[in-house]
Amino acid sequence: MPKMPVMEAVVKILESEGVEYVFGIPGAAILPLYKALSKSKKIKHLTVRHEEGGTHAADGWARATGKVGIAIGTSGPAGTNMVTGLYTAQADSIPLICITGQAPRNVLHKEAFQAVNITEIVRPVTKKSYLVLETAQVPFVFREAFKIAQEGRPGAVHIDLPLDVQRGEVEYDPDIDEPLPIFKPGPNMKQIRRAIEMLLQAERPILMMGGGVILANATQEFIQLAEYLQIPVIPTYMAMGGIPADHPLYAGLVGIQTTTRSGNKIFLESDLVLSIGNRFAERHTGALDVYTKGRKFIHIDIEPTQLGRVFPPDLGIVSDAKLALQALLQTAREMTPPRQPTPWVRSVPDLRRRMGRKMDFDNIPIKPQRVYKELNEFFDRDTVFVTAIGLYQIWSGQFQEIYKPRHYFCCGQAGPLGWEIPACIGIKLARPHQQVVGVVGDYSFQFLMEEIAVAVQYQVPFVLVMINNGYLSLIRQPEKYLYEMNFGVDITYDGMGIDHVKVMEGMGALGRRVIKPDEIKPALEWAVKESNRQKRPALVEIMVERETDAAMGVSIDKIVEREPIYDLPAEAPIPTPIL
Repeated sequence: MPKMPVMEAVVKILESEGVEYVFGIPGAAILPLYKALSKSKKIKHLTVRHEEGGTHAADGWARATGKVGIAIGTSGPAGTNMVTGLYTAQADSIPLICITGQAPRNVLHKEAFQAVNITEIVRPVTKKSYLVLETAQVPFVFREAFKIAQEGRPGAVHIDLPLDVQRGEVEYDPDIDEPLPIFKPGPNMKQIRRAIEMLLQAERPILMMGGGVILANATQEFIQLAEYLQIPVIPTYMAMGGIPADHPLYAGLVGIQTTTRSGNKIFLESDLVLSIGNRFAERHTGALDVYTKGRKFIHIDIEPTQLGRVFPPDLGIVSDAKLALQALLQTAREMTPPRQPTPWVRSVPDLRRRMGRKMDFDNIPIKPQRVYKELNEFFDRDTVFVTAIGLYQIWSGQFQEIYKPRHYFCCGQAGPLGWEIPACIGIKLARPHQQVVGVVGDYSFQFLMEEIAVAVQYQVPFVLVMINNGYLSLIRQPEKYLYEMNFGVDITYDGMGIDHVKVMEGMGALGRRVIKPDEIKPALEWAVKESNRQKRPALVEIMVERETDAAMGVSIDKIVEREPIYDLPAEAPIPTPIL
């Protein structure tokens, strides 16, 4: 067996696992790995401006490709800066490996420079965290890390490498090494048959698509099952695009924030929910007594401990989503001929149309809803959208129309401000021939805006559309209605606040400000053209009406509409909305 520097063996493993990009910051404690990376012909390294940005970029690349994202940092504060990125990936079931350099083994207990127990710090937000103390273990740890990150419910893994461990040699032959097999559990067929029986007996069943269906690349099988049994589909927010927004069985979104009126109505009328690959997040369910009353639940998930975590299902099935859907479809075909839609099912498309929210405002300042109307109309079905957390995320879930899986990326459970810019970098590298559009808030943009310099340096073009109301608006709204105050949420000064166009230009990127509705489309045209021509990001900063609120509620039957809505009888034309 040939001997080689252990970090060269690590790079060979990264290459064989399909890694094409790594995002990191070199430092003294990780330089042996960087030395090996410098020799790789297959892996490109991007030097980020903040380790959190590196983890989010790796996260974005993983979401867009389905492969494992890689972020690298040195010891101490680099590792602690990665915690938010690890948490985000873990919460959203994204396969991610963060590699940190560490002080040599003999000084770990001596308060050495930048020596911190990062392994224990990140353990609660990872599937596994390693402190590797023997050079000979390193190749096996990396192989296991890739397996753990992808197997079962995907998630984040951390590997901490002391400097002296990195400097060692191992006996390693890349020609006879390969990735470890990844086990995917199939379903219990008796339970699958019971599930179909329950669906056939129900009067108003619905199918709920969770983000796990997209992660399993099983949206096609999901839609086939829905079409065969003629059952309406409600995707969770993390599954937006899993079924086309204009599909006749698409009912809308359920929730107390990222929600559509038709989705909540159809869900409340249902008597059975078959849900696959979701976690029943509280922003989705709202008050559980309302959410669960009057309907039964079948919950299918690859992670056994997800079943019953929020409420006990009537039938729980542990399975990979794709294998479960294949089994459900096969069993349905054995048990019943293709079903015809009931009048309730046939009403779904018209219900979506009649229960919309007004978007075509001509106001100045611009109403935020108008921005999403322009996005829906300007960008084609192949556009990839990226968004993070704030009122703009809620409006996005309420108004944007997405047609394909892995074409809408959001951070669901962790909700870290600043996620969009680095995520756009990773996603664009994964999808170089597609248009990537990040929808951002002004405050979120400011969190990791330095990563724009990374995109400029490495010629990664994408478009940012900023909804700028000068507020921490997701906090301003509950302050207003629950606490009758407006405190600590205004980020304007000198009449406007940060000039984001100048910030973009200062880093070598592009920017344009919009203040009138009829300027939005020309600005989008400019941003797409110039971003792609100059191979750098372009920002369209849209100054919107500051006090606009989003529809929200404490339960899915009590959503408070703060803006005009449609509420029309069947087949009626759409008139001026009511409030």
